[in-house]
Amino acid sequence: MPRAQASPAGSGLPLSSTTTQRATRWPLSPAVLTTALAMLSVLAIVLFMTLDLKGNIGYILPRRAVKVGAMVLAAVAVGVSTLLFQTVTNNKILTPSIMGFDALYGLLQTSLVFTLGGSAWVAAPEAFKFVIELGLMIVFASVLYRWLFTGGNKSLHLTLLIGIVFGTFFRGISALLQRLMDPSEYIILQDLFFASFNQVDPAVLGIATLIVGIACFFAWRMRSTLDVMALGRDVSINLGVAHKSVVSRVLILCTALVATSTALVGPVTFFGLLVVSIGYLICRSYQHAWLLPIVCLLGVISLVAGQLILENVFGFASALSLVIEFVGGILFIALLLKGSLK
Repeated sequence: MPRAQASPAGSGLPLSSTTTQRATRWPLSPAVLTTALAMLSVLAIVLFMTLDLKGNIGYILPRRAVKVGAMVLAAVAVGVSTLLFQTVTNNKILTPSIMGFDALYGLLQTSLVFTLGGSAWVAAPEAFKFVIELGLMIVFASVLYRWLFTGGNKSLHLTLLIGIVFGTFFRGISALLQRLMDPSEYIILQDLFFASFNQVDPAVLGIATLIVGIACFFAWRMRSTLDVMALGRDVSINLGVAHKSVVSRVLILCTALVATSTALVGPVTFFGLLVVSIGYLICRSYQHAWLLPIVCLLGVISLVAGQLILENVFGFASALSLVIEFVGGILFIALLLKGSLK
């Protein structure tokens, strides 16, 4: 008897019909698709590193390598965290940003600029700023999860609700501080609110690589358990999965990944939703052994190729994060209108 595959989170479709629909819509097998995406990722990275390479190569190549490394890390961190989060919440439209991470990042930057001054905060060492931002965001999420999962009456839905409330609360405080801020400080603050791959410190990139690598290692080890979790809470419990324990571990991994990506390059709210939705669309298998690499490769292609086109075709006329947020926002509205929110 063939082994069943997990249907997509929140799809509500039988496994057989879901697999059949995907097979007719996308002819490539997961192995061929993963190979093709890997080749496209390598091609995009090679083009980014070598296209229009003039002047002092010893100076230009290391800077491009750091930028590519930041984009790859952000793509992997955001893609994996969104996929894991949607799996345990059994909903294809939820992302970790609903927990208030983007709003917390905005409040953190606003508070630091308001208290220390924009010039002093910008002049601070990048490694110091990264550790402060990462530590505060992880402490926030860890305290929240510990409080929610220590009692018997706590639930994941309460976690999501509190995340929305905290996000609204953080945005309100940020807006108040911004109104009290000097206009020159406010201009400096606005630059910190958008994701940027051009100002990443190599030392910070090394720390982020270690954190993302460890988190992805544990996520990969849980891939079979995640296949069962995608079937829903009741089914996974009946199949012997310790649901609360797995959810707690996954949310901690999501915390580390999202906090690292946000502290490294800034918030990218809809990027995870974009690449994971495309991954579900083009992958014929819902096993996480295929979904995890496919989502990561899609993220790398989106960021590296997008930045390459932005620099060489549009001449830095806009920020890549703005384009991603625009396209992701349209996808978010489309999913809402389609009735994907359960």
